[in-house]
Amino acid sequence: MNKIEALFEAFLWRSRLVVLFAVVASLLTGFGIFYVTTVDVWYMLSHIGEYASPALTAAERAEMRSVFLTHVVEAVDGYLLATVMLIFSLGLYELFVSKIDEAEGAETSSKVMVINSLDDLKARLIKVIFMILVVKFFEHAVRMDYADTTQLLALAGSIALIGLALFLSHAGEDHKTRLPVKSGGD
Repeated sequence: MNKIEALFEAFLWRSRLVVLFAVVASLLTGFGIFYVTTVDVWYMLSHIGEYASPALTAAERAEMRSVFLTHVVEAVDGYLLATVMLIFSLGLYELFVSKIDEAEGAETSSKVMVINSLDDLKARLIKVIFMILVVKFFEHAVRMDYADTTQLLALAGSIALIGLALFLSHAGEDHKTRLPVKSGGD
């Protein structure tokens, strides 16, 4: 029975390598998002010279500025999403396949890229996803036309709630790092 058990456990252990499909797919998706966003930024920047055209009216220039700002926010959003995919890919690899020795030994390695547990991966992804949501909010806030004071108050309230959420997320991180270590004699 020990041989069957050993074979089954070896099969179970090696089955974790199925995660490589998700690692490669996430990595390729991240590269794709980086590419698409970079192409969008390239075309956006290639048209920026038109902003200085004397033929534009003030209203056309204001519309162009609004469109430009929206594209900038979309680019930030795209790069953040690509970063999520990259962090997810590296995190899955480190958790299920192997530590990335080059990342741990490199001086330029960011602590964001070193994942020690599923909670580490989740925390890093949540931070980036939260930033994507903030950027999406900003994108919609820039596009909105504010017709009355109620809409402006709703915008102000939304900004206050986002600020509170940022404060609470950072306060939660500080609380985790400041927890006192209990000694065995207490």
